[in-house]
Amino acid sequence: MADQYAHSGDDKRPTEIPAIRWEEPPEGPVLVLLDQTRLPAEEVELVCTDASALVEAIRSLAVRGAPLLGIAGAYGVALAAVRGFDVDDAASALAGARPTAVNLAVGVRRAQSAHEAALAKGGDVRQAAAAALAAARQLHREDAEASGRMAEHGLALLDELLPGGGHRVLTHCNTGSLVSGGEGTAFAVALAAHRTGRLRRLWVDETRPLLQGARLTAYEAARSGMAYTLLTDNAAGSLFAAGEVDAVLIGADRITADGSVANKVGSYPLAVLARYHHVPFIVVAPVTTVDLDTADGASIEVEQRPGHEVTEVTAPQVPAVGTEAGGGIPVAPLGTQAYNPAFDVTPAELVTAIVTEEGVVSPVTAEALAEVCARSHRGTAG
Repeated sequence: MADQYAHSGDDKRPTEIPAIRWEEPPEGPVLVLLDQTRLPAEEVELVCTDASALVEAIRSLAVRGAPLLGIAGAYGVALAAVRGFDVDDAASALAGARPTAVNLAVGVRRAQSAHEAALAKGGDVRQAAAAALAAARQLHREDAEASGRMAEHGLALLDELLPGGGHRVLTHCNTGSLVSGGEGTAFAVALAAHRTGRLRRLWVDETRPLLQGARLTAYEAARSGMAYTLLTDNAAGSLFAAGEVDAVLIGADRITADGSVANKVGSYPLAVLARYHHVPFIVVAPVTTVDLDTADGASIEVEQRPGHEVTEVTAPQVPAVGTEAGGGIPVAPLGTQAYNPAFDVTPAELVTAIVTEEGVVSPVTAEALAEVCARSHRGTAG
């Protein structure tokens, strides 16, 4: 189990608490996570001493978001190696913790491969563990750099599509520094627009069922001083109809070879609305999210979440009669069945552009995606 340490916020500003970090106290290396299930009410850190604690944190969404899951997966392999656990077992458990987000498996494989390569060259277990940790740290740095480049490319695209500034951007779920080694993906673009005086309004979908937009994106927007407004997911259509949305910016958990985009459930209806209302629908994601081994959207395994996430609401600091603090408050009759996919899939023809750290893909085609991935691999090799 992960240990919990609460911070009052008196000694740290929220921007100074990273979403993930590696620490080496006297009792042994640990992976420290900002528990995203407790935001925005309180800032609590989880300290993972082994891969099983990290798997639990991933499944509970204490740590989440495609790029950050990749980083966490790599650190989890390193943690297992440094502490003397079976690396292959840890890698298998971590990679399977959430099936839709491809970055998780990519990060796990990267650290695992570094570990295996060190052993194959005659290194001992300590050298192999050090190689796994170095791979995780390198991935962490690369993601931070990719975040900055995506923000630049995304802002340039907004200016091209919407000259004159004053952008009114709608976003879905959470794509800021809580999901990244840097300032995020789609949120980083909006933040860049804000810093340059081009953002008029950030429309924030609350994002059912776990309210990542309300709890996390609004939290990040508020601490960044952005002009933002929260709305229920099913109010988005009325905003489009009123002409109040200039562009949609979302992230992605997996982009297939044909350009289909898996993202937090509710993204596909936004794409349909955007197409009908002639509004650009822009996906922002690092190249590590592009999965050329998955042919199309129909081939994506969509994670199904527990029904209680729909039939109950969680109020960590507001205990109700008959419930414990942190427990679910029923909002549907006992025994109600719930359909609760974590993601939906948007076909490439509804996507105006995919923004990566290597540039913008528009129109979205299999050939253009493959070229971006090849460009990234050439850069890595160099």
